[in-house]
Amino acid sequence: MSLSIKNAFGTITIDNEVVARIAGMAAIDCYGIVGMAAKNVKDGLVQLLKMESLTKGIRLKVTECSVAIDLHIIVEYGTNIAAIADSIISTVKYRVEENIGMPVEDVNIFVEGVRIE
Repeated sequence: MSLSIKNAFGTITIDNEVVARIAGMAAIDCYGIVGMAAKNVKDGLVQLLKMESLTKGIRLKVTECSVAIDLHIIVEYGTNIAAIADSIISTVKYRVEENIGMPVEDVNIFVEGVRIE
C-alpha cells in the first residue's frame, strides 16, 4: 500500500520504495552503522546489503495517518549499540517526516550483526 496524502489541490501518492530509500539513506549517514542487513529465510544467514539494494533491509507499515519503519542493520564492532539505535531513530524519524510530510509512528531497530571495519 502506497502513501496517499490528500490536500486542496488533489492527491499525492508516494511509493513505499521511496519512503524506504529515504529511511535507509538517513540510517546509513549515522555513526556506527556499517550497513543494512537482509536475512536469507531459507538459510537463516544475514548479509550486508550494497547501496543499490538498501531498501531490502527495511520494512514499512503504512496506515492512513502514519508510518512505522523497521530497520535491520549491521553495526560496527566496539560501538555503543544503544547510542547508535537512539541516533538512528531520531535521524530517520526526522528525515522521513520532513520529506513526506506524514508522522512516523515507530522506528524499530533490529541489530542483525556486528562487523569489524
